[in-house]
Amino acid sequence: MKIIVCIKQVPDTTDIKWTENNTIQREGVESIINPYDIYAIEEALKLKKTLKNVEITVLTMGPLQAESMLKKAIALGCDNAVLISDKKFAGADTYATGKTIASAIKNKLPDYDLIICGQFAIDGDTAQTGPSVANQLNIPQVTYVKELKKCDEECVYAVREIEEGLETVKVEFPALLCVLKGFDEPSRAKINGIIKAQNTNITVYSMEDIGLTPEETGIKGSPTYVSRAFRPEHNRAECEICSDCNTLVQRITEFGGFSNE
Repeated sequence: MKIIVCIKQVPDTTDIKWTENNTIQREGVESIINPYDIYAIEEALKLKKTLKNVEITVLTMGPLQAESMLKKAIALGCDNAVLISDKKFAGADTYATGKTIASAIKNKLPDYDLIICGQFAIDGDTAQTGPSVANQLNIPQVTYVKELKKCDEECVYAVREIEEGLETVKVEFPALLCVLKGFDEPSRAKINGIIKAQNTNITVYSMEDIGLTPEETGIKGSPTYVSRAFRPEHNRAECEICSDCNTLVQRITEFGGFSNE
């Protein structure tokens, strides 16, 4: 069984910088693995522990500095790593990103059974990239996955979060899953994994390698555009402290919070 885990490097939320195009600056900025992608890796590792002949390839799109993040995934137990990197990818929105990742999988990693992504990325929070990849590859998808249950060579049973609670769905391979924070704590790297990561060569593909043109990716291939990025202003309103419940009810009633009927 061959699993692809799509991960993303995101800037530390305390050190966000913006480009002149109002996109997040990623080069030269301290980055971490997107927290939801950690759980995507964990679900893949759990399958590797329970099934035979499981191979995990971790994939990301970003600048060359993302190699260090991929090595961290190798240290956790993933087998291979692929970096899609090209300056022409800069400024890509979720549509262009999904198309780029799907093109890399289609042209360089076509022999897969399962793709696992994090449900959200904390720098964008759109939850659209995973479904976009599934759409580009024309494969079924399951979103808001909390846990993977029974799995064999043909299908997997995924427990997903819905408004009413949890439901279990069966999906046949090839398929894509978007996962939330799971029930288990993520694994930690062991010394053998760290040594393996240090000796692993990261495969890097450019735009031409995956069969795309400048018009299909990056800012040129993005139908959405961020016109302005800013931090919201917090208005500090005056407050009134009520010394007893009767006064509190009276004040709320004066503001229309309670009805006399």
